[in-house]
Amino acid sequence: SSGINAEWPLRPGLDCTHPAEDKILDPSDFATYLNEKIKVAGKTGNLGTNVIIQKEGFKVNILSDIPFSKRYLKYLTKKYLKKQNLRDWLRVVASSPSTYELRYFQINQDDDDAED
Repeated sequence: SSGINAEWPLRPGLDCTHPAEDKILDPSDFATYLNEKIKVAGKTGNLGTNVIIQKEGFKVNILSDIPFSKRYLKYLTKKYLKKQNLRDWLRVVASSPSTYELRYFQINQDDDDAED
């Protein structure tokens, strides 16, 4: 099998709540980026009716009736973060089997106090 399960259509999504609330990232700009970058049959700008990008609040969901890998969404998200110079601050974490979430890297601030 090619890794495609019977749970089709899959609705991979990205939850941008944390950075969007902090006004670091604009979900509608991200949705536009996906619209331009997602390839269908090897071509960008070829979404047609097969792939629909939905923005619900701070979430961006992809409705696809053709095989669409969640991993591809992660790849495109990382490219977008790199383009926006946010790759050092945000990471893409799977929060559920079909959803990714943008989280901040945890920076330990108590390292200085520990050395006595």
